[in-house]
Amino acid sequence: MTDVATLSKNKKSRTFEKEQLLKDFRLAWESRHASLMGRKEVFMGKAKFGIFGDGKELAQLAMAKYFRDGDFRAGYYRDQTFMFAIGQLTIREYFAQLYAHTSVEAEPASAGRLMNGHFATRSLNADGTWKELTAMKNSSADISPTAGQMPKLLGLAYASKLYRENLGLKELIQFSKNGNEVAWGTIGNASTSEGMFYEAVNAAGVLQVPMVISVWDDAYGISVPNEYHTTKGSISEILKGLQRNDDQKGYEIFVVKGWDYEALDRAYENASRIAREEHVPVMIHVVEMTQPQGHSTSGSHERYKSKERLEWEKAHDCLVQFRKFILDNAYASEEELDQIEQEAKAFAKKEKEAAWSSFSGEIKQELKEALQLIKNAAEHAGQQSALKTLADDLSKAINPIRKDVISTVRKAIWLMRHDADEVKGALKDWYAAQQEINEDRYSSHLYSQSEFSSDQVEPIAAQFEDDAPLVDGREVLQACFDNLLENDPRFLAFGEDVGKIGDVNQAFAGLQAKHGELRVTDTGIREVTIIGQGIGAALRGLRPMAEIQYLDYIHYALMTLSDDLASLHYRTKGGQKAPLIVRTRGHRLEGVWHAGSPIGMLLHSLRGMLICVPRNMTQAAGMYNTLMQADEPALVIECLNGYRLKEKMPANIGEFRVALGQPETIREGNDLTVVTYGSMCRIIEDAAQELAEMGIDIEIIDVQTLLPFDVNHKILESIKKTNRVLFADEDVPGGASAYMMQKVVEDQGAYYYLDSEPATLAAKAHRPAYSSDGDYFSKPSVDDVVEKVYAMMHEVDPLKFPEF
Repeated sequence: MTDVATLSKNKKSRTFEKEQLLKDFRLAWESRHASLMGRKEVFMGKAKFGIFGDGKELAQLAMAKYFRDGDFRAGYYRDQTFMFAIGQLTIREYFAQLYAHTSVEAEPASAGRLMNGHFATRSLNADGTWKELTAMKNSSADISPTAGQMPKLLGLAYASKLYRENLGLKELIQFSKNGNEVAWGTIGNASTSEGMFYEAVNAAGVLQVPMVISVWDDAYGISVPNEYHTTKGSISEILKGLQRNDDQKGYEIFVVKGWDYEALDRAYENASRIAREEHVPVMIHVVEMTQPQGHSTSGSHERYKSKERLEWEKAHDCLVQFRKFILDNAYASEEELDQIEQEAKAFAKKEKEAAWSSFSGEIKQELKEALQLIKNAAEHAGQQSALKTLADDLSKAINPIRKDVISTVRKAIWLMRHDADEVKGALKDWYAAQQEINEDRYSSHLYSQSEFSSDQVEPIAAQFEDDAPLVDGREVLQACFDNLLENDPRFLAFGEDVGKIGDVNQAFAGLQAKHGELRVTDTGIREVTIIGQGIGAALRGLRPMAEIQYLDYIHYALMTLSDDLASLHYRTKGGQKAPLIVRTRGHRLEGVWHAGSPIGMLLHSLRGMLICVPRNMTQAAGMYNTLMQADEPALVIECLNGYRLKEKMPANIGEFRVALGQPETIREGNDLTVVTYGSMCRIIEDAAQELAEMGIDIEIIDVQTLLPFDVNHKILESIKKTNRVLFADEDVPGGASAYMMQKVVEDQGAYYYLDSEPATLAAKAHRPAYSSDGDYFSKPSVDDVVEKVYAMMHEVDPLKFPEF
């Protein structure tokens, strides 16, 4: 571990160009004033919340100096100065995000969908195609959960390793130039207590990837001092064991003061060189930082910092020390610096006002239109007085927001419910147009809207020769994966036991030996960063498959999947994508932790991802082929008990594609429709034989995917024929079965075609008990299905189907 201040003393002091120094000084003060003004905007009611990067300016300027085209950032919400310095954020855009301006042009990071301080560059063109990432400076889209940026940081750095070492990727120069790109991460000192930080740090050390982590250390985490967060009160002290030496690979670790311009410059120069050239991870612990305005607009730091600490922070403010450095070294005079500060303040104010004018101007125009329409309608409406009062109240709103306008319009339409269409028609038409516009502003781009979306992929049926061999299901997957590895150099797979032994169920057996360790790779036991490894690689143009060994273990990675991957396309309004395929296995086996079907949890958590639930490995292979043609992230849950079951080997293993969102009828019937998926398909099919002997003819529909779900309403057409429906699965009661019922009965309108109450059949509320008996008594069995369906038919015709 190197103390950069000590290192600087032992080397000749470096000289700086006056022009660059004063440019940094100006930008630092522009950023500082943006922070100070941002806080005031919140307190004035013009913004909802504010969190700022004041006190962190100097280190970010140093980092930006060595950030190159093609590099990626994965940071957190105090990095505004860095984003300004690399030219990927303007002060006007910064305030546009504070105000939640819903224009991509005004606020390109998130189009107003994220609170301020969440930075992102737009990796995609408007049509969903990739930009030339090596010709721009890149920032992955930030997330709020502390340390949540760390898993994908690992993946961003891992991509450079792949691009450098995998010769098959050398032509993808829009994504990398020989793996020379560095992934730069930032994190607050308190957030290093999170498990994600330690997992990512360890994984990067194992993988030896070009990753530079900066820890901004201002000695507190909100109100809690370092001694409550970190052993010894110092993250660099406790991570000394990571320091590489002559015999062991590891990290370079630097410690530098956040107000020491010269030492910061030296630290980041060294870090960039080591990471970029040697592919060695680096950690820079930036200590003695300050936070002049406290944590956020939610409170004051005077409540928990001592008078002595506050005085120290004032004296060691990095901008105070930067000014002193410039003056002590005679780079500029007091008068020059005073003028720069004044100009910086004026510039920040001008840009803030321009951002507010643009944001509020849109709303004021909508307000003006709505007021005129309400007043026009009031002249002929029965509730004239009430309408005029509504309009008057709206016209008096201080800093109105769009909610004020739309809510008033809706109330006006309510008041005119008894009036003729010619009275209220113009207002209703305006409101309908605004609904469409606001759908785009606030709810679009949850999934891809490009030509590469999964619903644009043409399905191709699996073809089977007359003498097609019957093989284990896992061999179908093995052939599929072999074909993908052979024909698409961007495809790679990694996870626990995926490499040498070919995964625990042998679907990758022999493929590492054939295609190499960079394509089929073992990882440690670290689910969070397996997913992060995939997200980062996918953000950089690769097509990774990240394996979670069992579905029950996905809980480890659920936050990263939900908060980062699933919301990425939405929270950037189509500005970034990470088409990661997450492969796992679940449903039937035995025991609490190897028989999981927490599908309802996943459906609620992972909107923005596709969720595929194939009933066999042929269907799974067809889904993988489809997903490789699409640009959306997906979770594929294979049937854990299906790898040794016999299936025919498709003749077109590399070409056939399963249409996502389109169910398949796997048994025709007339009496009752059973809707299911995954391993339950075989259970229902077996039950159908028993029921047929009792005179009950059921139709079985395999939904195949739960997100998307039956986009063409095929299930409704079945119910129109049978007039009865049972939703069956292995989730807890009220889980995925309730989701399917809502989609069909409510969304598809199946209610109007039902002659019997719709029903569900799910597992018990607890996790499945161990052994075959545990499975039988915990999850729906063939017997359970028979009795459930029979009871429904008994209600229809008690004489034909008497009680058991």
